[in-house]
Amino acid sequence: MNTFSERHGYSAPEPDITIREDAPDVLRGAIPTAARHAGMGFNELRQVVCQALAVAPDTRGSWSELNVMDEVCGTLEKCAWFEVYDTIEAIARALAHERASRYDQPPPAEVFNRDINRVMRRNGIGWQLIADRIEMRGSEVFEMAVREGRDELWKVGKQTTATELHEALRDLSRRPNPELTGAIQHGIAALECLSKDLTGSKDTLGTLVKNNPALFPSPLGDAISKVYGFASNNGRHLNEGGEPSFEEAELVVGLSGVLCRYLGRKIRTH
Repeated sequence: MNTFSERHGYSAPEPDITIREDAPDVLRGAIPTAARHAGMGFNELRQVVCQALAVAPDTRGSWSELNVMDEVCGTLEKCAWFEVYDTIEAIARALAHERASRYDQPPPAEVFNRDINRVMRRNGIGWQLIADRIEMRGSEVFEMAVREGRDELWKVGKQTTATELHEALRDLSRRPNPELTGAIQHGIAALECLSKDLTGSKDTLGTLVKNNPALFPSPLGDAISKVYGFASNNGRHLNEGGEPSFEEAELVVGLSGVLCRYLGRKIRTH
């Protein structure tokens, strides 16, 4: 059943994303509650958590459900930040095989995903649970540009370009360390691949944009050439000590996503 706020369309503004390489206490504490809300039993929850973290359950002293819950919470409190997200994925996979107890209720995995993602959004955590995978979460604009851009390309049959965008997202989502140069490479490769496909050119993206001024509205072509130059310096031909920041990689992937979405929609209208 939908909540009052869902029925009437009320929602609080989401805070800016401030947490990436961390798993705050509010998230660690919410995991057992979300799993129980989704219908997972106490002992199954302990088993999944212990397996995900490669620790042995303390079966000698855990005689009650309260003791089991305390053990699960204690285990989650002590593990590394990225192991928290590994555990979330493990619970999501376990719940994916479960069915709702009533026909008018959502599947358990959907309940868990919704609860976990709500905690992440409310606390400025830059991750999200999609099916049974934790993926990087960006701003609303980023999400629309890159994920919708990828889906748009799949719809028009541009699988190679869509796959490049997907790989860029995966590189940004790697734990504990994102693959920043890989994300830049895949992001710019997606735009270059689609641009070559549309123009029939074999030039690099920088030259291609200059030779095909109608591809993008003027003067965006000049800006795209400069983005390509930045990507070449920071993604393809990386200099010693020139590791890009997460924000820079996210920017390139976001720009590539929105430009690919633009070209994908251009294809559909012609």
